[in-house]
Amino acid sequence: MSAPALLRQLAEVLLAVALAPFFLGWIGQCRAWLQNRSAPPLLQPWRTLRKLFLKDAVLAEHASPLFRFTPYVLFGTMVLAAAIIPSVATDLPFARVADAIALVGLFATARVFIALAAMDIGTAFGTLGARREMMIGFLAEPALLLVLFNAFLLSGSTALPSIVEHLAAPPFVIYPSLAFAGVAFLMVLLAENARIPIDNPATHLELTMVHEAMVLEYSARHLALVEWASILKLFNYACLGFAVFLPWGIARGSGSGALLAAVAALLAKLAGAGAGLAMIETVSAKLRIFRAPEFLAMAFLLAVLGLLVHLLLGA
Repeated sequence: MSAPALLRQLAEVLLAVALAPFFLGWIGQCRAWLQNRSAPPLLQPWRTLRKLFLKDAVLAEHASPLFRFTPYVLFGTMVLAAAIIPSVATDLPFARVADAIALVGLFATARVFIALAAMDIGTAFGTLGARREMMIGFLAEPALLLVLFNAFLLSGSTALPSIVEHLAAPPFVIYPSLAFAGVAFLMVLLAENARIPIDNPATHLELTMVHEAMVLEYSARHLALVEWASILKLFNYACLGFAVFLPWGIARGSGSGALLAAVAALLAKLAGAGAGLAMIETVSAKLRIFRAPEFLAMAFLLAVLGLLVHLLLGA
């Protein structure tokens, strides 16, 4: 593993860590504009994280070591996931080492730790949020895997760089199976990242929240890391969608010109994706928690339909 490759890998990870809060800020701005409200600054997520890091942490009396180190595990897994996903270039060491199935395993690891930490204190709302989170994850993970299987079958590989290189290679081809998989992936993205219609990231109503219920007992640097990890998760899902469904613009070489063009393409994709997510959340209403299985079952069926289209029609 050469030093330039390691530097490129480090630069991509740092870019992801830095861009993720801006991506969330852009979504917040677009939602405010669509709702005819004054938009918060683009730097608002960064300001919130900075404020939390400067505060003194308060821990529950019966908090175990699991509760204390879970924020670091969450942040570490999301940073590692950012290193695996080829958001800018494909010739990165970590992207070649782990495949998309390992990426799904990383997301599952983070979910297990946050659910255990939520139940560790023994509060009613933490346990409620953990149960809801595990129910959503139990239904979303199979749908996500089937979405990725569509790309695996088309490219003949489970490695994300190989998928990007195959789907982005000329000539331009429209795959009907990926159209169904793309809709399913969008539904999984909304569910996995606590967005409307599954969850409302801006609410603190105890009987409806999922993610917020699990982090009520965190404060200061611990809460900052948990929130930063959730922001990175949304960014990683967006970049995973770009790699599978919009791979054009991702650099396949190591030249500085190609990398700069790839960064510009990534920024353009993030701007479009943020505006799209804001539009979906503006025109949608939050579902009752008992309707979430139906929502994710529809995502699963769409992914299966994409697989059937590919297997029967070869497209």
